[in-house]
Amino acid sequence: MEVHIGVLIVGAGPAGLATAACLAQINIPYVIVEREDCSASLWQNRAYDRLKLHLAKEFCELPHMSYPADAPTYIPKDQFMNYLENYIVRFDIRPKFQTTIESCSYDEGRKCWLSTARDMTTCMVLKYTARFLVVASSENSAENIPIIPGLHGFAGEVIHSSRYKSGASYSGKNVLTVGCGNSGMEIAYDLASHGANTSIVIHSPVHVVTKEIIRLGMTLVQEIPVNVVDDFLVRMSNFIFGDLSRYGIVRPRKGPLLLKAETGRSAVIDVGTVDLIKNDTINVLGDIFKIKGNLVEFEGKKERAFDVIVFATGYKSTANTWLKNGESMLNNDGLPNQEFPNHWKGTNGLYCAGLAKRGLAGIAMDAKNIANDILSNYHA
Repeated sequence: MEVHIGVLIVGAGPAGLATAACLAQINIPYVIVEREDCSASLWQNRAYDRLKLHLAKEFCELPHMSYPADAPTYIPKDQFMNYLENYIVRFDIRPKFQTTIESCSYDEGRKCWLSTARDMTTCMVLKYTARFLVVASSENSAENIPIIPGLHGFAGEVIHSSRYKSGASYSGKNVLTVGCGNSGMEIAYDLASHGANTSIVIHSPVHVVTKEIIRLGMTLVQEIPVNVVDDFLVRMSNFIFGDLSRYGIVRPRKGPLLLKAETGRSAVIDVGTVDLIKNDTINVLGDIFKIKGNLVEFEGKKERAFDVIVFATGYKSTANTWLKNGESMLNNDGLPNQEFPNHWKGTNGLYCAGLAKRGLAGIAMDAKNIANDILSNYHA
């Protein structure tokens, strides 16, 4: 069965939902497909219990709908999910769930995107013909676990952060967290708070800030040059945390806002992890060299025995596994070729939303840009 549509949106996470809402506002019809059985599956199924939005709510709204007036400044996971459910109802978004795109390519003769999709509940194959294609399948589409010699033979439990919920079941166990981003640092805190013997691998320079510092910085940078703001933020962070290099935490040379803008790497917003590192409740370790049985060998020949390894090592895009003519927009990693803010548009009616590592604020910008561009070309 072949279905002819104007716009096909692949992915019903926040980026796909935001794009659908923006199209609905200008009365452009679309179809949105999602391989999972729910919208925003990363949040619904793959987020740990204590998660809150790391940025203040004013930087985390989707287009055309604010948070309720009584919402807290930092939105907990459950309240964010409620916000998304209300967003779906408000804009009458109806994703086709458990529908996976197996291949998609541009047909020069017909001037459209030809997509082969499969309904995973019935195994029925669907053919979509769309003039415009929006890749909103997320930069967080698949788990990323590094290749480490001996990992497959590890005698204990290995999980990715996407399957971590709470440290309650790890009390008394020796647990190693790999990764020092926001998830890794917060999971280490959660583990230690539940009585696990917790260690963390920190192998890259990282900015550690408070949520108040980063909120102030994101407000100031709208009026003040980023290098001035960054210098101020680093001074404030050093005043609050002191010199963290003695604990194995080294700051990058570039400031936190500039680093985010240029690389997409976020500052770590401390939830109490630093204090636990300072008092030796959480041990900081260097790079893993190899694994043998339940022994993990680190740089410098240090060896430690662990019961559990949690990989908070992020995700990767899978867009290139199904998109066959995306070279104008995506690189070999399935991420944009062009730097922000010019990353969202390819050729032949191809767009991407939520792939620029700019969080929910970036998603909102992408969705508005895409909808406006489609509108300007829709009747051409």
